[in-house]
Amino acid sequence: MIMLRHTKPDAPEGLCYGRLDLAPAEGFAAQAAALARELPRVSRVVTSPLHRCAIMARTIATARGLPLSTDTRLREMDFGAWEGQLWADLPRAELDEWAADLLHARPHGGESVAQLRDRTLAALRDHAAPDVLVVTHHGVIKSARHVTEGDSAWQSTLPFGGWLRFEPEVFHGP
Repeated sequence: MIMLRHTKPDAPEGLCYGRLDLAPAEGFAAQAAALARELPRVSRVVTSPLHRCAIMARTIATARGLPLSTDTRLREMDFGAWEGQLWADLPRAELDEWAADLLHARPHGGESVAQLRDRTLAALRDHAAPDVLVVTHHGVIKSARHVTEGDSAWQSTLPFGGWLRFEPEVFHGP
């Protein structure tokens, strides 16, 4: 399974935008065309429904003549009241609460990291195959990495348009 992070969205730096349905930033067409050429061979594409992923998935699937499906469980984390605000403007007490219990705290009223992880892993179990491309978000990819890397996955990074390969059987664990 290959997991591809969407390209840079059209949003100001420092914006909290989990579920916001943002378009890709300028330069998307060239980046998408390059990824369609350069990614390893896959037989199908599965995507988050959010525009910044869906347009990438559609571009790749069309260029390669592949079937495309959408799975809502592959959406980014719901940051609740934090959505659309600059991280720098968020209440310090709420950020501290979240940092103190990263997996379970929900000071924003949205989704917890544990909820994100659980729905992500359910989706990946359903789509786990060596020849599948999953076009999704950084939080979803971190959730997948958590299976093999443990808690260090939450601090991991992957650039916009970056991708990782996962062995499908890691999502069919105990």
